Amino acid sequence: MQINAEQKEAVAQWVKEGVKPAEVQKRLQEEFGVAMTYMDVRFLVDDLELEWVDQKAPQDEATKHLSADQAVAAGAKETSPAADATPAADELQPVGNIQVEVNKVTQPGTLVSGQVTFSDGVKAEWGLDQMGRIMMQPEKEGYQPDQEDVQAFQEELQKTLESQGM
Repeated sequence: MQINAEQKEAVAQWVKEGVKPAEVQKRLQEEFGVAMTYMDVRFLVDDLELEWVDQKAPQDEATKHLSADQAVAAGAKETSPAADATPAADELQPVGNIQVEVNKVTQPGTLVSGQVTFSDGVKAEWGLDQMGRIMMQPEKEGYQPDQEDVQAFQEELQKTLESQGM
């Protein structure tokens, strides 16, 4: 998908502000009418050679202008997801009231799959296909999670997959 220079600048600014991929996806849709998959947003940020900012681990003034490797050498805490401990593949990962689990054996037709429990306790099977689209099959027919749950799910899924090197 092609986006113009103005949209690229907006994405770069959002990433610098620490906005997560799901929020970038939402803002592109709301502000520019550009619909992108979660994975397309991730690829766009990679293509723009931007790095996601971890707002939870601020660096001190003396090291914030340094690269991650330089900051570690200077004694600052590294903020990359790779520095986090990798949980077991079947371990539940709570974000607020959302729990995401990754299957050890991937479901056919998906790159990765698992289960999610939303804040209201409804469970669903999910899968990420080759096009970067998230597929979901809730246990309750016709169930639609609220927007906050969907965003929390996408953010937790991103963290879980990054921590497992995916």
